Amino acid sequence: MIIIGIAGGTGSGKSTVVQRISEHFSKNDVAILPLDSYYKDNSHVPEEVRRDINFDHPNSIEYELITKHIKELKDGKTIQCPIYSYISCTRDKKTVPVKPAHVLIVEGILSLTNKELRDTMDVKIFVDCDADLRLIRVINRDTKERGRDAETVMNRYMETVRPMHEQFIEPTKSYADIIVPKGGHNKVAIDMVINFIEKALREQGEYPWR
Repeated sequence: MIIIGIAGGTGSGKSTVVQRISEHFSKNDVAILPLDSYYKDNSHVPEEVRRDINFDHPNSIEYELITKHIKELKDGKTIQCPIYSYISCTRDKKTVPVKPAHVLIVEGILSLTNKELRDTMDVKIFVDCDADLRLIRVINRDTKERGRDAETVMNRYMETVRPMHEQFIEPTKSYADIIVPKGGHNKVAIDMVINFIEKALREQGEYPWR
């Protein structure tokens, strides 16, 4: 198993990079752990307070659980990945089973922030993108998928997302083995990432397997 960590700012194109990598390999050969699924459960917090939770701060993530799950996957065990709702800001009682695979992708804005999590990764990738493009994507996503209006999204961006990005996310670029500029639409860079993964799998004796 090769473990790929993919970080980058909100709206940078991380999900697109993950999709491109996944499409290259067979479905059962890639497992994905979205870091967003490991936000701490806030069901004990009053509903009116949940909207103000800072989801861009490392303290919002249950790193211990995702690290534990990664180690279990490496040991050949199936894990139960949490389901997190941005609407209610709580974890669902249901979980999603994730089986071990040749390629495990851990994706999220804070994927490279925690040292213990970083140490589980074989390849660390930072998806880079201009701030104005990221803001446009965030507004589009949050208004369509998370029930927020544009003004609320922009205020949150200026008050929380931007300063958290500068404090916690942008500095993790220094940990990256590969930086993908221009977001998730940089085909040349993504092809290089795929070639890098294939090479690593060959060195592990796990490729080609099809």
